[in-house]
Amino acid sequence: MAPRRPPNSDRPSSAGRPNDVACVDLFCGAGGLTHGLIAAGVPVVAGVDLDEACRHPYEANNRGATFYARDVAKLKTSEVESWFGSAAVRVLAGCAPCQPFSSYAQRYETKGTERWGLLNHFARLVKQLEPDIVTMENVPTVTKHEVFDDFVATLKRRGYEVWYGVVDSANYGLPQRRRRTVLLASLSGPIGLREPDSSPPKTVREVLDGLPPIGHGTSHEADPLHTTSRLSPLNLKRIQASRPGGSWRDWPTRLVAECHKRDTGRSYPGVYGRMVWDEPAPTLTTQFYGFGNGRFGHPEQDRALSLREGAILQGFPETYSFVPEGERIQFKVLGRLIGNAVPVELGRVIGESILDHLGRAPRAQSTARRGRNGRSDRPSSAVHA
Repeated sequence: MAPRRPPNSDRPSSAGRPNDVACVDLFCGAGGLTHGLIAAGVPVVAGVDLDEACRHPYEANNRGATFYARDVAKLKTSEVESWFGSAAVRVLAGCAPCQPFSSYAQRYETKGTERWGLLNHFARLVKQLEPDIVTMENVPTVTKHEVFDDFVATLKRRGYEVWYGVVDSANYGLPQRRRRTVLLASLSGPIGLREPDSSPPKTVREVLDGLPPIGHGTSHEADPLHTTSRLSPLNLKRIQASRPGGSWRDWPTRLVAECHKRDTGRSYPGVYGRMVWDEPAPTLTTQFYGFGNGRFGHPEQDRALSLREGAILQGFPETYSFVPEGERIQFKVLGRLIGNAVPVELGRVIGESILDHLGRAPRAQSTARRGRNGRSDRPSSAVHA
């Protein structure tokens, strides 16, 4: 470990105030994490994602944050340095694409797979930039993979105090059961996610009951995102036979799909179901707009969730813009952006935890690294209450 710099830091003495903090959000998507961080008071200056479809929702809803269409694997340190500017406290956030880590993938060989390597590129940027705080969000099973262990080991070797754990976002105000791994790391001492509130979880009714009713395959004229996929005649009969919290097992035999009648299909009851009004929603996927893709049927209207309803269940405000006015709505594109988003409420809690850490952390000795010429590459990261 490199020697620690003494506490007579040459960084600004105001470090730790929100206006002296800058965050860069890697793999930013449509801006769920960024929106939550900003709501908490953490200024986000840049978001990075390879998907150009993220540009409009990211920049239209997150004032002060600029979208950069970049491949994180090719992202240069100098560019990220320029985005941070002269901020006293630098926060590097990110959620590497989670598909290879999910329970659906069920494969734990990480070597040689491009998408696994994105977490290694996140680690590369941490080593090169040495931000004061690092945060990551991903699926619960990411902790089972070697690449995650390597990421944590990299942080610890660089002098970071590391906390991570699996949390249910419903315990932090999200109207959805969504278990995620959250990681927080700091050069200035112990850090962790704050404890959940004592209030009961929000329910589907609390956030969706006031939206105007629409039919399947239609849109609401006042909000193009409040639009639903069309049901086939057979699926319309199926949802009409469904009850909240139920599944295809509740249907008359004539409506049950042949694949579900076989023994191999009987173990998949969580599809073709309605949500329950007075409970949090089940975990949304990128195909939440399809009735047959999970328990994504509206509690009482004969249709699947609209894109707007999915966004609200992910914590996005009802006014969050996902496409420019007049642009055609594409279910697959927007379903992916919404379903893959970091829940806004979870982002807010991460931001609150970071600011709480900065506000209470004693002035700490920096762990600034030494460059090849033996001198410190960065000013001290010391913060004080």
